[in-house]
Amino acid sequence: MISTKMIKMTEGGSAIRAMFEEGARLAALYGRENIYDFSLGNPNIPAPEKVRESILRVTRETDPMELHGYMSNSGYPEVRAKVAASLNRRFGTNFDEGNILMTVGAAGGLNVLLKTLLNPGDEVLVFAPYFLEYGNYVSNFDGVLKAIPANVKGHFQPDAEALRKYITPKTKALILNNPNNPTGVIYTAETIRAIAAVLEEKEAEYGTSIYLISDEPYRELAYDGREVPWLTEFYKNTLVGYSWSKSLSLPGERIGYVVVPSECDDAGLIFDAAVIANRILGFVNAPSLQQRVVAECLEEQADVAAYDKNRKALYAGLTDCGFECVYPDGAFYMWMKTPGDDKEFVERAKKHNILVVPGRSFDCPGYVRIAYCVSYDMIIRSLPAFRALAGEYGLSK
Repeated sequence: MISTKMIKMTEGGSAIRAMFEEGARLAALYGRENIYDFSLGNPNIPAPEKVRESILRVTRETDPMELHGYMSNSGYPEVRAKVAASLNRRFGTNFDEGNILMTVGAAGGLNVLLKTLLNPGDEVLVFAPYFLEYGNYVSNFDGVLKAIPANVKGHFQPDAEALRKYITPKTKALILNNPNNPTGVIYTAETIRAIAAVLEEKEAEYGTSIYLISDEPYRELAYDGREVPWLTEFYKNTLVGYSWSKSLSLPGERIGYVVVPSECDDAGLIFDAAVIANRILGFVNAPSLQQRVVAECLEEQADVAAYDKNRKALYAGLTDCGFECVYPDGAFYMWMKTPGDDKEFVERAKKHNILVVPGRSFDCPGYVRIAYCVSYDMIIRSLPAFRALAGEYGLSK
């Protein structure tokens, strides 16, 4: 018999991945071109040409033993120094290689941080809706995830006053994902400032350190000139997890980093422990080739214009059908209110060959997430199917 913890995780599964597998099944039946799969946040925009060039150059010019060999569990010092310098240029920070730990994507980074921070029974807070894997990450280290209800009336900006009610002496961390998956909302500087004030107040009240873990795989995907706040400016006990999965369209390469600012409580101890966690979790170190590649591509940008074109077309098409959507500030997800039960809506959508993810998978029933990191052509072709679906609910105009 497998472990009871894994039995629970297996039973929960992943609705997002399950929908992805359903897409493959339907494509085999009806043809890929007739399936409108909006389930997975898998970038359809090619990686920048500089990435391909860097892969070729690094593999040709680097000694194979050096290229593919072990390095420090924290990553190549020269790569970490370049990442630190890039952050300093962009955000006016003062990091060096000793603040940067290269990781196996943002997911690997978050697991490293949680392994480093959590004792059994420690609480980690999140604002709904949130990426549901956070629950598995936290429980994997015997922590307790506590979700703060969605601030629907506040356009899904986190409610700092609600946060105050959820903090206890056992609270060890708060995870913020900005821009947010699944809503596409960017949390404003005012929101972050209010959250930081509550955390500082509660730290003083309980005499504890509460860490703000900033999960940032979508940082570069922001529209209409919107700024994504850099959280270390607002709260000293901030730890950052980043991934190039979305910004450089490299989700399968699993490459990212963690930032441990020097001003954090126990910063040196956290960094040293995180390096050990990187090893004992089985990552050992971030992929050697990809470390060298991203170090040459730090100034490359995602093709935000292509995602923006999709965003505008999908929002216009869905609202014209009568659906109510949150207009995304960033990322590549449309958060749409369902006219009935979200689980039932997803099943009805399948009959029209539309695959979306129910809001309850993000701890926020009554909505669906639609990933528009797909071809523009597929969005346009899907709109008649969405209109037919809307007609079943009496919405279609």
